[in-house]
Amino acid sequence: MTIRLIIVDDHPVVRDGLRGIFAGDGFEVVGEAADGPEALAVALRTLPDVVLLDLRMPLMGGAEVIRRLRSDRPEIRVLVLTTFFDDVDVVPALAAGAAGYLLKDTPRAELRQAVRAAARGETVLSPAVAGVLAERPAVPETAPRVLSPRESEVLALIARGATNREVAAQLFITEATVKTHLIHLFAKLGVKDRAAAVAAAYESGLLGSG
Repeated sequence: MTIRLIIVDDHPVVRDGLRGIFAGDGFEVVGEAADGPEALAVALRTLPDVVLLDLRMPLMGGAEVIRRLRSDRPEIRVLVLTTFFDDVDVVPALAAGAAGYLLKDTPRAELRQAVRAAARGETVLSPAVAGVLAERPAVPETAPRVLSPRESEVLALIARGATNREVAAQLFITEATVKTHLIHLFAKLGVKDRAAAVAAAYESGLLGSG
């Protein structure tokens, strides 16, 4: 299956380089954009599988682009590709619904693998980004979210990038059961997808650095 994607970055040389990385071999670049509003217009016109999105752009920030796309076309997966990985950038992007968060020094082969993973519905985080999330202090809550032991196990595994199949194999349960646990997790955390669940869990202290 060919993965259709658009490339969003305000630097033409970056877009040209990425277009070269995704030339053929199961990928088709169906559009480009240089700012937030253009990204939305191109995405809604071309309906790609994946949007490869820079975070800090003119006119509209990446997190707002993600939020609007997830609202209008939740089937489109948005993969952040940026040079910024402070928690002020990472957490809003994941909370808005990004399928993953990569840095621009990601090797070519890993970037292609990440886009394939995002298209399959998996969560992809650069190690540096995962470290930022793990180091965030827990936020006290007036009504703590209580997860079952099994939900906690599922959450820990998806935070490490495990697929539903891998979670099922490690916990000796069916993939259907994993999906049920994820539905419950999303409801308890107030999120809609895996990446946002991981971000919310770190922020609320349900996942720790150790």
